[in-house]
This record gives sequence, structure tokens and C-alpha cells, in this order.
Amino acid sequence: MSESIARNPASKRKGELRKTLLEARKTAICAPDSHAALGARIREILEHFAPRVAGFYWPLPGEFDARESLALWLSLDAHRQAALPVIPDIGTALEFHEWSPGAPMKIGHHRIPEPESARVLMPDLLLVPCLGFDDVGYRLGYGGGYYDRTLAAWPGASRPVTVGIAFEACRTSALPREAHDVPLDAIVTETGRYFSAPKTVL
Repeated sequence: MSESIARNPASKRKGELRKTLLEARKTAICAPDSHAALGARIREILEHFAPRVAGFYWPLPGEFDARESLALWLSLDAHRQAALPVIPDIGTALEFHEWSPGAPMKIGHHRIPEPESARVLMPDLLLVPCLGFDDVGYRLGYGGGYYDRTLAAWPGASRPVTVGIAFEACRTSALPREAHDVPLDAIVTETGRYFSAPKTVL
């Protein structure tokens, strides 16, 4: 165990929980119709918040692939734009570069594809991948802290609506939290939409 984890019990609990949630997600993503259901929920949330620019993520193994949902959303209105995260340097805040279906991609840090486009966009809605989530909107990711740093550095008045993308099997009553953790505005799963404030389930 590292000294930093020994001093931070929340980090240790998160590490243990990630192992359990990775297994739960591996099963959930293989369930019949889970992709179609979650894709439909994402399209509903995009219509609900009606962003001009939607930021999302390139799927890692085991994560839901939102590209088809974003492509359909873009096709319905020529004024809509989408953007994928770019890591300028490891450990820094993310940038978001314009993406469209078929756009040229390059391999960035952590071997994650990024748009070749250098056009930086500022999303007003951000789809965030969740390994797990809890009943009040807190998210568990992989521990890299990129989204935490990015949202902390975002200009206050233009902070995007944050929507977590998760599977229902990865929901837990309460996640261990640290001082920098901030709840998401909403979370969508294959079976529901959860809004953090005010607390509603649709």
C-alpha cells in the first residue's frame, strides 16, 4: 500500500470498490438491449437540456459507446456541435476539440484516440463516463482526476451541465468522498434518469 493511500482511507475504499464495479459493469454491458436502452436515455437527456455543444468521451473497454447517439443528435440540427476530450499533458485539465462522425483521429496520452482537429470548443453539456455512482449524484471514475481538474478550472459562469453515463448495476447507496468531489447534475443508466438537484428520478 502506498503512503498516500494509507493516509487517505477514502482512496483505499475507492480502489477496492473499483474492482467490484468493474466486474458488475462487465456483466451489465453484455445484457440484451442494454446498449439500445442507454442510447435512448442519452438522446432523451440531450433533448431535455438542449445544449449547443455537447462534450462526451471516447469509450474505453467496458464503457458505453455514445458515438452513435451523438451522431444522430448532430444529424438533426446543423447548428449542433460535439467535442471529445484532449489531454494536453498528463495530469492537466482537459481540452475539448470538435468531433463529427468520420472525423480524423490520432492517438493521444494513455493511448486514447483524440480528434486531429485543433478547434477548441466549450461544451455547455458534458457526458461523463462513470464506473459507479451513488444516490446523490457522486461519481466514481478510474482515479486519474481529469474531470475533477477540468471542472475545477472551468470559468464559473460557463460551467457545463454534467451528466454521468453509467449502468444501473453500478449504482450504490453512497460512495466514499474526498474534499474535491462534486456531484454530477444528472446521471443516466439503461433504466432511468437521475437528477441531483432537485432530487428527482424520471
